[in-house]
Amino acid sequence: MERPLRILTVIGARPQIIKAAAISRAIATSFPDRIEETLLHTGQHYDANMSQVFFDELGIPRADVELGVGSGGHGVQTARMIEGIEQELKNGDHDVVLLYGDTNSTLAGAVAASKLHIPVAHVEAGLRSFNKRMPEEINRIICDHCSTWLFCPTSTAVENLGREGFSPDTSAAPDVDRPHVLLCGDVMYDNSMHFAALASERSTLLKDLRLTAGDYALVTVHRDHNTDVPERLNAIVGALIALHDTHKLPLVLPVHPRTRKCFEQFLDPSLRNALTARPSIHLIPPAGFLDMIALERDARLVLTDSGGVQKEAFFFGRPCVILRPETEWVELVEHGQAVLADADPSRIAEAAAHFLTNGAPPCPSIFGDGHAAERICAELLRYR
Repeated sequence: MERPLRILTVIGARPQIIKAAAISRAIATSFPDRIEETLLHTGQHYDANMSQVFFDELGIPRADVELGVGSGGHGVQTARMIEGIEQELKNGDHDVVLLYGDTNSTLAGAVAASKLHIPVAHVEAGLRSFNKRMPEEINRIICDHCSTWLFCPTSTAVENLGREGFSPDTSAAPDVDRPHVLLCGDVMYDNSMHFAALASERSTLLKDLRLTAGDYALVTVHRDHNTDVPERLNAIVGALIALHDTHKLPLVLPVHPRTRKCFEQFLDPSLRNALTARPSIHLIPPAGFLDMIALERDARLVLTDSGGVQKEAFFFGRPCVILRPETEWVELVEHGQAVLADADPSRIAEAAAHFLTNGAPPCPSIFGDGHAAERICAELLRYR
C-alpha cells in the first residue's frame, strides 16, 4: 500500500487556524488513509483568546509542533519562525508544506520550505491589495512566487497571477518553476457554511450583551497602520462614536490585544472616555469563531479593516464599511456590498448612512460551493 502524502501545515494566526480547520476536516472525512497531516503552530498569536479558543471550538487537534515564537519585530519574529520550521523539515519526512494567507508565519514557511526544495501549497493565492506598504502584501507575493500549487479563492485571484506571468496550464506535473494555478473556492466559505448552524446552537453572545439581531454594528480594528498611527486611530474611533450617537446604533467591538494597548497609548482621553461611558458600545475580548459568525450573521452593518471579516460579512449578506484605503477582496466593492472608507470620518459616515438606509445588494456566489478543501486535497494527491 502506498504511504500517505505527508503534509506539514503551518499556522500561527487566528485566521490560519480557522482556515486549517477546513482542510483538516476534509482529510479526516474524505482522505484519512491517503493524507497524513502534521500541524505546526508558530506561536505568532499566543494569547488564548486569539489562538487556543479556535482549536477548542473548531475541533482541531492540538498542534504536533509548537514553536512558541511569540511577539516581536517583523525581522526577529520571522527569523525565529524560519529557524523552527526549517528544523522540523529537516527532522521530519514531509512531502508538501501547506500555507495559508499572508502572515509572517506564511512568509517563514515559504522561505524555509523553498530553500530546502520542499514543494509549497499556498491557500488564498493570488490576492493583491496593490499596496506594498502593507506587510501582508509582501508576504503573499513572496509566498506565491515560492509555491508549487497556487490555490485561488476567486477568479480575480487567478487573473492577478496571470498578470504576474503565471501560466494557467496544468497539464504537466507542477513544480516551483511551473506551478499549478487553480480556482478552488474559499476555505473560509467552507467553514462559515459548516459552522453556521453550530454557531446558532452554541453562541450566547448576543443574549449576553442584550442585543437584538439586526440592530447593531460589528466593528473590528486591528491592522497596525490603523492602530499604531494616532491620527488614524483617533479618526476611526471618533467616526464610530459619531455613528453610534447619530443612528442610535449599538456597537460591538471585539478588541484585539494590540488595539487595546493602542487605545491606552494613543487615543485621545475624551474619545477613550466616550467609548467606555456609552453602555451600548460594547468593548469585548477577542471573540471565538462561533461568536464571530453569530455577530457577523446578525449584524445590521459591519465596519472592519480585516480581510477575513470583510468576506464573512459578504457570506452572510451584510453590508461592510472597509476601514482601509484598499482591499484584496475587490469583488466585494465591485458588487456594492462593501465601500472603501479608509480612516476618513466623512466617508465612514456616508457609507454607513447609505447601508443603514438601503442595506446590502444581493451577494452573488463568487467564493465557491463550500467544497474548496476537498478540491485542494484532491489536487495535492493528483501527481503522487
